[in-house]
Amino acid sequence: MDLSQGVPIQIHLETFVTQGEDNETHVFDEPGTLVQMGNALYIRYQEVDEDAGTSMPVTMKLREDGDVQLSRGSSNGDTQLKLFFANEKRVLTRYRTPYGIIPVETVTPRIDVRMTTEPVAGEVYIEYQLFANNQHLGDYRLRLQFNA
Repeated sequence: MDLSQGVPIQIHLETFVTQGEDNETHVFDEPGTLVQMGNALYIRYQEVDEDAGTSMPVTMKLREDGDVQLSRGSSNGDTQLKLFFANEKRVLTRYRTPYGIIPVETVTPRIDVRMTTEPVAGEVYIEYQLFANNQHLGDYRLRLQFNA
């Protein structure tokens, strides 16, 4: 299947957040697109918050070396978060907010990416810790499943 033209996919995303004593779970089921550009695969979708009446563009770049880049928000909007996940590495990135840019770091103890092409389907599982100003903000797990 030619992924260079983009393939419509259905996305099921679960995120688990632990911050101190607080635990949160978020689940999203959204339509999206899977596109291959060069050696990378891009999963694109809109994260819809029906309660707030908003949507946020999300792009997940699956790199050939197994690393994953997650972008949430748009480059021309007032909020954009870019996170980089590299297995067992600490990576510095930035979070642009209406109040300025906040440097953040991810530490990724586990990252698994699996995909099949016939049929087009896959799963991305990431466990990571988030830090800002050398303070541990929380532990996160993300599981994104998709299929055409």
